[in-house]
Amino acid sequence: MRTNVIVIGAGAAGMMAAGTAAERGYSTVLLEKNDKLGKKINITGKGRCNLTNDCTPEEFLKNVPTNPKFLFSAINSFSPEDTMRFFEQHGLPLKTERGNRVFPVSDNAFHVTDTLRAYLMKTGVKIVNATAKHILVEDGRVTGVETDQGRFDADSVILATGGASYPTTGSTGDGYRMAEEIGHSIKPIQASLVPLESPDAFCERLMGLSLRNVTVTLRNKKGKAEYTELGEMLFTHFGLSGPLILSASSHMREQEGTVYIDLKPGLDDAKLEKRILSDFEKYKNREFRNALYDLFPTRLAETVAALSGIPGNTQVNSVTREQRQALKTLIKAFPVRISGRRPIAEAIITSGGVATKEIDPHTMQSKLISGLYFAGEIIDVDAYTGGFNLQIAWSTGRTAGYSIGRSEEK
Repeated sequence: MRTNVIVIGAGAAGMMAAGTAAERGYSTVLLEKNDKLGKKINITGKGRCNLTNDCTPEEFLKNVPTNPKFLFSAINSFSPEDTMRFFEQHGLPLKTERGNRVFPVSDNAFHVTDTLRAYLMKTGVKIVNATAKHILVEDGRVTGVETDQGRFDADSVILATGGASYPTTGSTGDGYRMAEEIGHSIKPIQASLVPLESPDAFCERLMGLSLRNVTVTLRNKKGKAEYTELGEMLFTHFGLSGPLILSASSHMREQEGTVYIDLKPGLDDAKLEKRILSDFEKYKNREFRNALYDLFPTRLAETVAALSGIPGNTQVNSVTREQRQALKTLIKAFPVRISGRRPIAEAIITSGGVATKEIDPHTMQSKLISGLYFAGEIIDVDAYTGGFNLQIAWSTGRTAGYSIGRSEEK
């Protein structure tokens, strides 16, 4: 089969790229090894699909810790506002929630995939259920793709195979191999936006406890703060999870460190002292271990008491000023040791990928091989939670699809 454009991977970036190329009049084949399109889209946002973040390009780039400058052109060419307009013009009503997170009004991720599928049908994209094996190159130019269904010849190829997270959705790292075997450099792959493991036994005792309006600070082994933010987190049987922790994971430069939780960020030292003295007066005839239940949920109150260094059977009216100071320090910086990330299969996204220095940021075309383009998670860019990573897919996919043939047209 011969076609103008082959897109490998029917995820967010691939579908956007294929539809855009076809919309411009190019015969386009979309190769997908799964029997269904958009499998990863369908599970994002707990099945609701946080498809973008309603912010300016400038704000967007502040939420991209890895190679944000590379995305400057793409995000300004196809911004979050453009993404919202695209989906609503194609019949998908949207709503904006806390943190400027944008969802379908239906709260159904499948409706995002349905909208993209209809877009592909409208623009005439041919969808082929096949597994890409190798990208074919002659004299520094793409000539096609070798698949398990035979050879497909094309003038341009867009590689949008995703990363290595959630392998059950088809993101098994094939794209990295295909890019590397034709000369591209791959930055080391690791889990990002992933829960963190801890050796601290109290995490398992606190399993399922969600903390809202706390401040999390991630420090490396040398004590340097790598991330700090106010929000929500969760204790699990293996350690920590939740939005704050997932974002913190994208800042980890080492496998180990410590998360410090400010359990009462709204109270400065004086206000916290006043609150503790008030509770201690209320429970002055109790043992200390039973004096923190007004401050924290039961299991957390017990854990804080146990870690405070104050003997649990101490009468509250006998707690010293030094002991009270140690308690305040613990409340404002509750430490959880981190021993590493959870496996990459559990990560929302993959950090690492095709080196950005080898890709033209204005077109997403390879600087090494003419006619080869990249889009989405396969590129060495990643962002925080909140719809930013899907926006990267939309922007780079749109840019790649729009750039097909532009150099020849000039």
